[in-house]
Amino acid sequence: MSKAKSGDKVKVHYKGTLKDGSVFDSSEGREPLEFELGAGNMIVGFEKAVLGLEVGEQVKVEIPADEAYGSKRDDMMIEVPKEQVPADIKPEKGMQLMLQQPNGSPLQVIVTEVKAEGIVLDANHPLAGKDLIFDIELVEIV
Repeated sequence: MSKAKSGDKVKVHYKGTLKDGSVFDSSEGREPLEFELGAGNMIVGFEKAVLGLEVGEQVKVEIPADEAYGSKRDDMMIEVPKEQVPADIKPEKGMQLMLQQPNGSPLQVIVTEVKAEGIVLDANHPLAGKDLIFDIELVEIV
């Protein structure tokens, strides 16, 4: 039986959890996730876990933050002066907002602090700084 290698298109079922056991993503009840190994579309640790698997093989892997979404970066914390916050938005800690980047693409941010002079937004990926645990099953090499 062949093993998954770089350049292969593969289909996997997966469940992603945090160390506390909470599930942050899963393919349960959906079609398997399809991607090309080595194309850079998946986090590094996930690709490493799939490389070498045979169809039907399952693996449980803990992926450190540096092979997932990286560390939380201070340069991704944005202070927005009160006068730049749209009047129709009443910011609260934990609120999710969408900003538009200079290139026009959307950027999801989370309000981390509300101050008299403005708000602090976190533009880090929500899973940045977290070690991730994945249960992965290789369903098919396409």
